Amino acid sequence: MTQRQFAVAAASFLILAGATLTAAPGAWAGTPGGTRAVDRNSDFDGDGYDDVLIGAPTGTDGSRKGSGYVTVQYGSARGIGTATGARAGRTAVFGQDTPGVPGTAEAGDGFGAAVATGDLDGDGYDDAIVAAPGEDVGTVRDAGRVTVLFGSRTGLSAARSVTFGAAVPTADARFGLAVAAARLTGATPADVLAVADVRGADLFTYGAGALRPTGRVDTAVAPGGERIEPASLTTGDYDADGYADLVVSGRSLEEDGTGRSAVYSGGATGLRYARDLPGGPATASGDIDGDGYDDLVHGRPDRPEDVYEPLTGGTVLVYLGGPRGFLDHDELGTPDQVWGQDRPGVPGTAELGDGFGADVSLADVDGDGFADLAVGVPGEDIGTVRDAGCVTVLRGTAHGLTATGAVSFNQGTANVPGTVERDDRFGGQVRLVDSDRDGRSELLATAPGENTGDGVAWLLPATSRGVVATGSWAYGGGSLAAPGADAHFGAAVDE
Repeated sequence: MTQRQFAVAAASFLILAGATLTAAPGAWAGTPGGTRAVDRNSDFDGDGYDDVLIGAPTGTDGSRKGSGYVTVQYGSARGIGTATGARAGRTAVFGQDTPGVPGTAEAGDGFGAAVATGDLDGDGYDDAIVAAPGEDVGTVRDAGRVTVLFGSRTGLSAARSVTFGAAVPTADARFGLAVAAARLTGATPADVLAVADVRGADLFTYGAGALRPTGRVDTAVAPGGERIEPASLTTGDYDADGYADLVVSGRSLEEDGTGRSAVYSGGATGLRYARDLPGGPATASGDIDGDGYDDLVHGRPDRPEDVYEPLTGGTVLVYLGGPRGFLDHDELGTPDQVWGQDRPGVPGTAELGDGFGADVSLADVDGDGFADLAVGVPGEDIGTVRDAGCVTVLRGTAHGLTATGAVSFNQGTANVPGTVERDDRFGGQVRLVDSDRDGRSELLATAPGENTGDGVAWLLPATSRGVVATGSWAYGGGSLAAPGADAHFGAAVDE
C-alpha cells in the first residue's frame, strides 16, 4: 500500500493522506467512503439492513464495574431484536475484556461514551468506532483512546480490531469525546475518521493494519475568529460535490460560552475551513427538503442568553445546504429555520430546563423522500412530573421542516412502555433507523438514567403516517445478554 502525506498548510486548511485499498463490497453494503448522510446506514454485515450500535459507558465489562461496553443489534426483515425471547434477533456485545479487543477494561474508561460507524478499510462493510475518552494512557489521566471493530460478511468481529490514541497523550484531553467518519477526501477510497478532543479533531486513515494520523483541525486557534471546545461531530455533503464535509460543534471559548460550530468542506485533496456558524452540543445531517443537498441541524438546549433562544428551554437551528454549502448564509450565520416549543404547532410548552434539542436525528420516517427530525427533550415535565422527558418529531417538506403533523411521545403516551417518573429524562439520545429496510425509519429513543442509571431504550415503529406508538417496545443491556446494572445503556447511539 502506498501512502502520501501532505503538510497542514494552515490551521484553516488541511490535506489528508492518500491510500490504495482493494474493496470487496457486500451485496447491500452502503457506499464505501460515504458522502451524503443517507449513505451512513451502519451496515456491519452488508445485508442492506441498518444495524444499531449503542454505548453503555458505565457498564460492567468482565469483572470491571464502570468500564463500559457496546451492544450491536443487526437489522433484518423483522427489524432489530433482543438476545432471547419473542423478539429474538442477532445481537453482540463488545468491551475491552472481549477476547481479541485490545486494551484492558478499567473502571472509569467510559468505553462506549461515543460511537460512530464508517467504512474505514474500504471493503464495503461498515466498521464500528468506539471511544473511551476517560481511558488513562499510562500515567496520563483521561487522555482517551478509540477502538475500531471491523465489519465483515458475518458482522462485527474482534479479530482485526485496533486501538489508538493521540500521538502525544495529554491529561484531560478526552481524545474520543466525539467521533465521525465519511469520505472527506478523494485521496483515499475509504472513509476518513475524525476524532475530537477538547481542542479540535484529529483525522485518520486506515492502512497496514493501523489507523494513521493524516492531519488535524484545531478549533482552539479560532480559524473563524472564535475558539470552540468540541462536543459533537457530524458529516454531510452540504454542497453535493461528491465529498463529505465535516462540522465540529460545541461551546464557544469566548466570554459568552454559547454554541458554535466550524464547518470544513471536503474535496478531492482534503478539507478546508469554510466558515463558522452558531452551533450547539447536538448535531445531525440529512436532506430535509429533498433537493439533493444535505442540510444541517444544531440542537441548542437551554442557553437563555442566546439570540435564538430567549428563555425558551431549547431550540433547534436548521441550515439548508446548497451549491456553495453554507457560504451564501449571511455573515452572522442566520439559520434558515429556528424551532422550539414556543413555535406554533410544536407540541409542548417552552420552559427553561426542557432541554429541547439535547439530541437530534434526521431520516425519512414516512417514505416520502424528505428527511424528518427527531428532537430529544429530556428535561420536559410531564404534568407535575419533573424531567420525565419526551421526544418530538417534525416533518420534512420541500420547504424545510414543518410543524404540521408534528408528534410527541413520552412514557405516558398510550402504547409506549413504562411509567412517567421524575428524572427519567426520556429522549436523552435519539436515532432514526431503518432496521427492516422498508424505506421508513423507526424512532430509537433512550433514557440512560432510567432505573437509577441502568438505562433503557425504546423502539417506536414507522408507518406511512410516520412514527407511531402502537407496537413500540423497550429493552436494556440485560435484554442483549450484557450486564444491565448501572450501565447508563443508551448514553451514546450511533447516528
